[in-house]
Amino acid sequence: MNPGSTSGRIAGIDFGTVRIGIAVSDPRQTIASPYENYTRKDPAQDARRFQRLVSEEEIVQFVVGLPIHLDGNESAKSLEARDFGKWLEQQTGIPVDYHDERFTSVEAENQLLAVDMSRAKRKQRLDMLAAQLLLAAYLESRRDGRHPGSLDGDA
Repeated sequence: MNPGSTSGRIAGIDFGTVRIGIAVSDPRQTIASPYENYTRKDPAQDARRFQRLVSEEEIVQFVVGLPIHLDGNESAKSLEARDFGKWLEQQTGIPVDYHDERFTSVEAENQLLAVDMSRAKRKQRLDMLAAQLLLAAYLESRRDGRHPGSLDGDA
C-alpha cells in the first residue's frame, strides 16, 4: 500500500541511535498506541525486529519522525532519520513517510512528569510515548486534510 492508505496499521518511529520508540495505529488508522522501546543491536538483528513487527502487527506503512529546527529547517538528526527510513523501507519492503516531530519528546516528558513517575520508569516509556504522539499528529493531519508527508522529499 502507498503512504496515505486508509486501512492497515501504521507504525510511528521515534528514531534514536541507541533506542527507537515504536507506536502502532489501529487498522482503521484512527488511534495511536505506544508499542515498545527497541534497543538497537546490530543491523541484522534490527532488520529482523522490524520485519517481525511488520508480520506480527500487519504494518502497511511506517512514519519516521524528523527532528526539525524551530525555523522549519531540517537538522543533522533529520538526515540520520531519513537514512534510517530508507534502510527501514529496504529491509521491510514497507513504504516510509516522514513527519515533523518537533516537541514530541518534550510533550512526552511533560506527560510522564505529570503522573509522578520515577526517572527510571520515565526513561523506559519516553521514546514509545514520543512515537505515539508523533503517530497521533500524523493521523490527525490526514484527517484534517493536510498533507502529512509534506516533509518527504524536501531533503
